[in-house]
Amino acid sequence: MKSTADYFHAFVAAAESYVVRPEITIDTVPAPQKLAPLAFAMTGDVALDDRDDIATGRFVLLCDPDGQEAWDGEFRCVTFVRAAIEDDLQSDPLLPDVGWSWVNEALKENNAEFRAPSGTVTRVSSASFGQMSSSENSSEIEIRASWTPVDPAQLLSHLAAWASLLQISSGLTPLPDGVAPLHQRR
Repeated sequence: MKSTADYFHAFVAAAESYVVRPEITIDTVPAPQKLAPLAFAMTGDVALDDRDDIATGRFVLLCDPDGQEAWDGEFRCVTFVRAAIEDDLQSDPLLPDVGWSWVNEALKENNAEFRAPSGTVTRVSSASFGQMSSSENSSEIEIRASWTPVDPAQLLSHLAAWASLLQISSGLTPLPDGVAPLHQRR
């Protein structure tokens, strides 16, 4: 029978070779060291030919073989996604609910069973002044979410859910299985 650490190391090996759609770039980064005995982290950026960095995010898998009461388990997924949005959407009172629904949609579409979810959805609006007044106003949505995976044999589906959240929040059109995206030329 696999131990909790075995599941964690199997996930890390699979995550390091995980392939996402071409508009998304993912990289392994140093994980937080004080939150759990074992941790793994990745960052992701979504860029299109005509717009750079329309979304960015981070995925962290925490593992404590002894479990943590607050997690209700031995693993915890911690995610962050920030994406540009249209200025008029920033003031929509339903935006936080929509952002949280994206988290649930991404988990469901990737069959990532979970429990003990928590998180926040924040809207950010920036206006520039003084020497920066020529810069355009900007609006973003920030989604911070964490949850406990139900089945440690399915940890990769939680990474896939985070990649889906990047896709959804950046407005990329979902692709059916086996279909490659067409790239726009400048």
